[in-house]
Amino acid sequence: VFKNFKEKKSFRPEYGVDGIFGGWLLGVKSMSGLALYDWDSLDLIRRIEIQPRHVFWSESGELVCLATDDSYFILRFDATAVTNARESGELPNDGVDEAFEVQGEVQESVKTGLWVGDCFIYTNGVNRINYYVGGEIVTISHLDRTMYLLGYVARDNRLYLGDKELNIVSYNLQLSVLEYQTAVMRGDFPTADRILPTVPSHYRTRVAHFLEKQGFKEQALAVSTDPEHKFELAVQLGNLEIAHELAKEACSIQKWRQLGELATLKGNLDLTKKCLWEAQDFGGLLLLATSLGDNDMVLKLAEDSKVHGKNNISFVCFMLLGKLEKCLDLLIDTDRIPEAAFFARTYLPSHMSRIVELWRESLLRVNEKTSQSLADPKEYDNLFPGLEDALKAEQFLKPERQRLLPASVYKSTLPLNERNPVEEMKEAETASKFHYDFPGIAEFYKTLADSETESKSEDNAGIPNAVAFKEVS
Repeated sequence: VFKNFKEKKSFRPEYGVDGIFGGWLLGVKSMSGLALYDWDSLDLIRRIEIQPRHVFWSESGELVCLATDDSYFILRFDATAVTNARESGELPNDGVDEAFEVQGEVQESVKTGLWVGDCFIYTNGVNRINYYVGGEIVTISHLDRTMYLLGYVARDNRLYLGDKELNIVSYNLQLSVLEYQTAVMRGDFPTADRILPTVPSHYRTRVAHFLEKQGFKEQALAVSTDPEHKFELAVQLGNLEIAHELAKEACSIQKWRQLGELATLKGNLDLTKKCLWEAQDFGGLLLLATSLGDNDMVLKLAEDSKVHGKNNISFVCFMLLGKLEKCLDLLIDTDRIPEAAFFARTYLPSHMSRIVELWRESLLRVNEKTSQSLADPKEYDNLFPGLEDALKAEQFLKPERQRLLPASVYKSTLPLNERNPVEEMKEAETASKFHYDFPGIAEFYKTLADSETESKSEDNAGIPNAVAFKEVS
């Protein structure tokens, strides 16, 4: 080992020498790997079991890149650990294990490289210029031919490269960005904050992505200028205020849904409601409205979902509100006439004749015989047993379904599957608590009585089957 052109020391490495590397430590490559020695004492600092082709040290001596044929390793050198080992007089023969800490490994071939601060800039085997900082790889440019790094001029913010024909090219590489990233990697945020104003605005989002990758999401949110990136960061940080403002600016259904989920997790139900309306998430609105017991919200949802063609949601809302006539009209409007007929038979028998007429008209265009086979209760009441009781039960239950009960009475309310509406109606009628007064019912049954003898004397083969409501053999 020479110093100032004079031989200072000499030694024979244990495993021979295949190559040597300069830098903060003397690197000796052999078949067994790389040995790193102190320049002054020639003490073995660390033995590393890889055989690098290149060794690149940073200016501070804190970082080193070991580049092999198909990958490279970034290590951090801890000089303090070496000093402590020396002072304790326990410098191991195989070196100090704590002297180096692996910061990253990248499966990429390095052709030429250099350090600027804590950023390692290099050209790779596929003719790209990249730089590595804090585990993140940034591509500066794609080259159209093989070129070699010459150096970086901080004053001009330029990175210079040359080729075998002595052609020189340069690329813009902002020193302020590299300095900011270096300060962050060292945990020196006061310095990073002083550098930030010098970072051009169009580089801010790149810096924000770097901060996010390092786990500094709050700082990344403050730095980023990309609304998409800011929104994602705000959601990750649970910042409802910023996320709300960005969602309003973006007018994106997806963002409103994301914000709605976050607001739900945070327990901000007012914001959740607004987000669900903006996102037109009618299923979510139905769940929220029923959970809150908000009748006005359920009614608004019923009307809005109908306008937007979400008929299933609209139907459920009207059903929950006891607006059975609205449910029936919705089935008719959506051309679900058979379903409307069965619905009327079950809940609104007073509308059966109207629905049968509509059903007949719809079938008439397809099959006249099938259309004529449908029985109308006004004409064939004998095919509809219990019709009068059903009509009475409908009127008996109408005031109840129009009266919306609070959730507090749930435990004291008899479950629907345990109720018998007809029996309840008859008991109320017997106790004079219910009086049947259906409009036009007297005339309806008078007509049925007058025509009973005549209809029954006709040939029964001419009577249509009540295929809609009752299977007749």
